[in-house]
Amino acid sequence: MAQEKIVLAYSGGLDTSVAIRWLQEHYDAEVVTLTIDLGMVDLESIRQRALTIGAVNAVGIDGRQDLVQEYLFPALQAGAIYEEQYPLATALGRPLIARYLVEVARSEGAYAIAHGCTGKGNDQVRLDVGVAALAPELKVVAPIREWGMTRDEELEYARQHNIPVEPSNSRYSTDENLWGRSIEAGPLEDPWNEPLEDVYMWTKPLQDTPDGPTYVELEFVQGVPVAIDGEEMGGVDLIHQLNGMAGEHGIGRIDHVENRLVGIKSREVYEAPAALALHTAHRGLETLTLSKDQVRFKARMAQEYADVVYNGLWYTAHRQDLDTYVASTQKHVTGTVRIKMHKGSCTIAGRRSPHALYREDLATYGQGDTFDQRAAEGFIAIYGLPVRTQASVHGRAGAVE
Repeated sequence: MAQEKIVLAYSGGLDTSVAIRWLQEHYDAEVVTLTIDLGMVDLESIRQRALTIGAVNAVGIDGRQDLVQEYLFPALQAGAIYEEQYPLATALGRPLIARYLVEVARSEGAYAIAHGCTGKGNDQVRLDVGVAALAPELKVVAPIREWGMTRDEELEYARQHNIPVEPSNSRYSTDENLWGRSIEAGPLEDPWNEPLEDVYMWTKPLQDTPDGPTYVELEFVQGVPVAIDGEEMGGVDLIHQLNGMAGEHGIGRIDHVENRLVGIKSREVYEAPAALALHTAHRGLETLTLSKDQVRFKARMAQEYADVVYNGLWYTAHRQDLDTYVASTQKHVTGTVRIKMHKGSCTIAGRRSPHALYREDLATYGQGDTFDQRAAEGFIAIYGLPVRTQASVHGRAGAVE
């Protein structure tokens, strides 16, 4: 009788390499690995490593386009930034990984999927809940949650089973995709310790950044970035290019003590040059094209959207409902924003839109002013009526008794 199959999300690192053999032993299953390129992966070398260790099949998927169009840009349109700091790079990649795991499991006839998440992180929730939403019939296996091995024990297991691994010498735990890098553990676990330069790979220290600023024009169509300095390009290339440009100026470093879903606080360092620049520009364009009420309500909604993403609830009706509202707000968010990048800062230097609600003839104090200042007296009389009424009945607010 043929063995049952498990599809393992495979990064090529120590944990998931050991997991191939561990799943074979403890679940008596054939293991199919799935490696996904979300921006920074050498698919072929990782596939070959999985086959060498003993996977019966090693699947590689270039998921960059799906990531950008279906996850990153919708979150950008929503303005989703967790706790006003984290642009959600890792969190936005996990539901796509869950989707691919389900697709491969079904094509391979697997009864379960497996991942390398620990029992105290957010990613286990995002993957487990994502799979439950898409394919509730599939079992989810999390070897690291089950086996309880230390890093040294994993290395010994790899040695005993002739598993070829190249343990990292890094003091940190990292994850990255097009939208950003997340770095944790090691010296960063003490929130008093300032991050050292070896934490960063995409952003230059301020002393090494250019002395003069760089101005960049970002063009948006309905809230989606489509061009840099007049050159139209696809989302993957646009983010990649902007990561380099903003990182050159030291933009995108984030040091955040955040509240994890599992109930603990965690000190996380992020690098997200393009994400920070695009969020800055997008907000600037919205201030020009949305009404006051839209801007203010959308800011509250953005926090809710960020929580939904962070908490692993992408595949829910609630997120779909939020997307419907976001899509409505973005109908007129079309135009160009000029940003200024200099010494770690990204600020708006100019913005324009064919749908701008800003009108110079109403705002100007010079010639061409069309605002009827005489109308202000009647407006103030009506606006201040409840204030005058209450003051006459209850007395002046704040008066000393």
